[in-house]
Order: sequence, then C-alpha cells, then structure tokens
Amino acid sequence: MEKQKAQRISVFVDVQNLFYSARALYNARVNFKSILEEATAGRMLIRASAYVIRTEEIKKEQFFDALSRIGYEIKAKDLQVFAGGAKKGDWDVGIAMDAIEQAPKIDTIVLVSGDGDFVPLVEHLRRALGCRVEVMAFEKSTNKQLKETADSFTDLGKNTKKFLIKNTKRTQKMSAKK
Repeated sequence: MEKQKAQRISVFVDVQNLFYSARALYNARVNFKSILEEATAGRMLIRASAYVIRTEEIKKEQFFDALSRIGYEIKAKDLQVFAGGAKKGDWDVGIAMDAIEQAPKIDTIVLVSGDGDFVPLVEHLRRALGCRVEVMAFEKSTNKQLKETADSFTDLGKNTKKFLIKNTKRTQKMSAKK
C-alpha cells in the first residue's frame, strides 16, 4: 500500500531524538511544521503527537505553544535525575503504547525518530495490527534495522532547507548564555 489520500494516519514525533540529531549533525533546529506537512502528504490526519522531555535545552513554554499551534498534541514529562547524577529521559514506552492503542483506528503510522528501540514496535504494528509504518528521521543518526523494518523511510537530511532551521548568530548567542 502506498500513500493514498483516503489513508487515516497518526504521527508520533520523538522530539528529543530529532532535536539532538539536528543539533549534532547540522547545528540547526528542526522545522516541525514541515515535518508534519510531509508526514501527512494530503492524507487524513487523525492525531499528531509530539513527545518531549523537559530539559534545560527544551523547556521553554514558547516551544510547546508553537508545537500546539502547528497541530501537535504535546506529551511532556520531566528529565529524571538519579542520586549518582545519571539522567534518563525518553518516551519509548509511551510512544509504543499510544501507537498500539491508535493502530486499530488508522491505516498508517508515521514514526518520526531514528531510535532503534522502536524496531519491535514497527514489527508488531505491521505484522499483528496490519498498519503501514513510515519512518522519518535523519539517516546519519537512524538505526539501520529501523529503516529496513519500516514500509518506507524519509531521510530528513536530504532536504535540510525544508526540515531544518539554521541557527542564526542571535540564537547561537542566546544558547551560549544558557
């Protein structure tokens, strides 16, 4: 099954995965609006969810408001800091549970992440629930098996003008002050 206008889709965005990949690979920020437009491709969007961990880099309410205005439902939680100083923050289980719950109501799931931990989820959605699964991420930081397991893969790095917002000198200075 290819992309068709009548497809009902849900989009799941692993914000941290994209945020840190864009920063490390391109010294840029992610254009989440362009990603949602590309993901939907004129199809019937049922739900778009952005999963965020509140950190020093990503904690501004402006950012959450901007994602909401674009059309994302925000799911946020705080970074866990353990006694020894170790930190943990991910939404892998939350994304997996939401995708499995929504799968019976949709035709296509678009997972926006390069995290290889999602391979079993993609396999389950395809095999057990009959969903088409598309993955969008930066190929340079995407798990090879995740790309191979999905029905299709979109490399966001092939069109950086569309999917990235270059850091200006002003935003670089603001980041340095934090």
